[in-house]
Amino acid sequence: MKGTLSVNRLAWKLLEKLFENQELYGVKIEKAECRATIIDAGIKAKGGFQAGKIITEICMGGCGKAEIGCGQYGELTLPTIFVHTDHPTIATLGSQFAGWNIKEGEYSAIGSGPARAIAQKPKEIYEKIGYRDEAEKAIVVLETDKHPPENLIKSLAKDCKVKEENLAIILTPTASIAGATQVAGRIVETGIHKLTKLGLDPNMILYAWGCAPIPPTHPKFVKAMARTNDAILYGGITYYTVNCENEEALLKTLEKAPSKASKDYGKPFLEIFKAASYDFYKIDPNIFAPAVVVVNNVKSGNTLKAGEININALKKSFGF
Repeated sequence: MKGTLSVNRLAWKLLEKLFENQELYGVKIEKAECRATIIDAGIKAKGGFQAGKIITEICMGGCGKAEIGCGQYGELTLPTIFVHTDHPTIATLGSQFAGWNIKEGEYSAIGSGPARAIAQKPKEIYEKIGYRDEAEKAIVVLETDKHPPENLIKSLAKDCKVKEENLAIILTPTASIAGATQVAGRIVETGIHKLTKLGLDPNMILYAWGCAPIPPTHPKFVKAMARTNDAILYGGITYYTVNCENEEALLKTLEKAPSKASKDYGKPFLEIFKAASYDFYKIDPNIFAPAVVVVNNVKSGNTLKAGEININALKKSFGF
């Protein structure tokens, strides 16, 4: 258990901004039959950059900040999301990571956000980082273009051990500006997840910063999803401050951390996805990583870097 930080209580304060300023954020809020709160951030609602920014911070359990500015990628100038956190393990693996497979009949979605820390989904991540949230309210974010069925909403409340009226579900379609923004805002989490998979203890990571371009939207889900992946794989930069005794091992891990370590590197994600017969589980997992990973080790003072921005891949993916 890590201190007394409650990702759901912190995130709920951000959620209240959406409640109070629906028109400003371009969201539509309604009550399900069971009285859970549904926040539409791009299905029928307008959504936008402002919604995407605050949803990114909600996904990080209120333990990180997001800003939107511009980034230069060769001759391209693109909207770019910058995120940073002083609680990287809790904010990313403990909250933001899209690791909850949610299914009810024909409906399926991947859940992320602070509710995971109550439901402990997936359990092995929480055992690794030693964190649990026991808040009385819960927020889950679904990357979807459909409203969840009533039975699923009730099931989510049960998994989170909260009353149905204390559950909030945010819906972010990938083909919307809000959806594209909050996926690009997962840049730091993507890098931490990859480093963890490579054997680095995530609890060594003290602080984290990252940025990624917000891709142009596309009306077709598969193409929109592919662009959000490419934004991170070919345009995403991460910077981590770590406390590591064994710098030689750290360097070896770092060399495998960027997307460039994958055999599929350089191809637009849509091509990779097609070659895998549209099955995520057939894709080389090494591709799911930032383009650039930088690590500053406080033990030695050294700063290590691996990877590079791939302008050509971005241009091809984004339709330039």
